[in-house]
Amino acid sequence: MSENRVSRPRRRRPLRAAVGLLVLLAVVGYFAVQRASNGGGGAPYCTARVYSGNYDGTSESYEMSPEQAANAATIAAVGVAKGLPDRAVTIALATAMQESALRNLDHGDRDSLGLFQQRPSMGWGTPEQITDPVYAAGIFYDHLVDVPGYSRLPLTVAAQKVQRSGFPQAYAKHEPDAIVLTAAFGGDGTLECGGPEPVGPGDPEKVRAEIVRIFGKDGLHTIPPQTGQAGQAGRNGGGKGGPEAEVTLQEKANGGEAAVRRSRAMAHWAVAHSKEMGISRVSYNLHAWVGGQDRGQWQHKGGTGAKDGDGDPRNADMGEVRIFMAR
Repeated sequence: MSENRVSRPRRRRPLRAAVGLLVLLAVVGYFAVQRASNGGGGAPYCTARVYSGNYDGTSESYEMSPEQAANAATIAAVGVAKGLPDRAVTIALATAMQESALRNLDHGDRDSLGLFQQRPSMGWGTPEQITDPVYAAGIFYDHLVDVPGYSRLPLTVAAQKVQRSGFPQAYAKHEPDAIVLTAAFGGDGTLECGGPEPVGPGDPEKVRAEIVRIFGKDGLHTIPPQTGQAGQAGRNGGGKGGPEAEVTLQEKANGGEAAVRRSRAMAHWAVAHSKEMGISRVSYNLHAWVGGQDRGQWQHKGGTGAKDGDGDPRNADMGEVRIFMAR
């Protein structure tokens, strides 16, 4: 090679890197748009969210799949139905987050199964019982309340006294997220579930039966006869295709804070189970969640006939939970 010939630096690599970055940003942007879209193409997802008290829009959140949200909602609902404090619900949620990542597993260490990895051989119940989230949560709480002073113990200590885990310190890392979930399902937080509109037809009798199975006939709510397709049209004027099938729960006047807490748990339980049970809309306390719309967020709708609302006959008044089935 001639000594006078000088090699020029290659400039293609920065260009390729820039193109690669643009492609990556485009892909990320596409999925962000899909996720934020009002229905249609975005994958289902759920977010538990608690806003700060500073009114600056900041919040703490925890994201889940619909399966995880449904299981978390059931764990929280069972605790609320038993009248247990938020601390008990937080301990239960953190335990299930560690044991199964909020999935109802059909396998585990030795004969461990379900959300809490409970073992039939250790007297927790039959495999069929343990893999029923309502039963599994209920028996966990039953053992937890037998722990003296459990609500004052560090979370990992309280959980370990129930679970007898080989890794007792592992529960502690889930406590912050479990607190967010507890607030979302029964406190001052909220659960948002986005993605496509749930597919029907939903079965109102199945929804009604599951709510009664979890909450029982608590004396704090009334459940009027089913309205919609199989009952009275009533307030639910419906739209195209006639009234939607509906399950309604109404707080009794003397229910107090216990009834309010249960109503919140019922409403968010319905949202969390919307994909699985074909629930298209949940209206609660002047607000509504509508599947496939508004990025899965609750919207202020006003009460039935309220001047400050949108006039939709499916809106809910204060103290009322209305669950509508997809057609």
